[in-house]
Amino acid sequence: MKSRPSVHIALLGGFDLVVGNVPVTVPVGSKRLLALIALNYRASVPRALIAGSLWPEASEQRAYTNLRAALSRLRGLGRKALDVSPSEVRLAREVTVDLYHARSLAQRILDPRVPAEDLGLNAATVDQLSADLLPGWYDEWALLEAEHWRQLRLHALEKLAGELIEAEQFAGAVTAAHTAVQADPLRESSQVSLIRAHLAEGNLAEALDHFERYAQRLRNELGLRPTPRLRQLVAELRQSHPGGGYLQ
Repeated sequence: MKSRPSVHIALLGGFDLVVGNVPVTVPVGSKRLLALIALNYRASVPRALIAGSLWPEASEQRAYTNLRAALSRLRGLGRKALDVSPSEVRLAREVTVDLYHARSLAQRILDPRVPAEDLGLNAATVDQLSADLLPGWYDEWALLEAEHWRQLRLHALEKLAGELIEAEQFAGAVTAAHTAVQADPLRESSQVSLIRAHLAEGNLAEALDHFERYAQRLRNELGLRPTPRLRQLVAELRQSHPGGGYLQ
């Protein structure tokens, strides 16, 4: 018996559908349908919920018509991604979604019951936590899920940086913390992770320089100062690197 081809949906860094290692071009309406279903992963989604989510400003009748059209355009390889019934739609059993592999990794990193040595952490782990969810998509359901993922991966990257420092994998720690900073440049906990990674690596001047650039940006954009916790982290370094800089 011939097995069905594997199907993979990518949501991180942008949408992609790959069936049996073959990229599949998907019409825009059908792409939004696939993304919404993929975000629900193994759960069945009622047609009414799909229609209302994808076309919230349309009448009920028009939304259902649009849904039928999106399903009909999803022919051939693309249709293999879904199991469709008269009342609901769900992912086909063989479909994998990158978000759920990355989310599982992030949750394991944050789980205090999972020893760091059991995670096999290294610099490559950062790649799985580096991409935004559906960047450039402005549907309310996509934005909500994107923010949930952003918060989860930022916490995981900060924890990962700390674990890599403990393992003396300093380059990986800097990469993890820097990835978190890129995702949210004004988030102080990510800045602290990066400064600590530089300090652990012995790059004192780089840690100070990064602190000063962050403090200046924080002041310019929000009119705020770094918290006492962060200022205390670099206070002793300031004494060993005279020459001033922003610390007030």
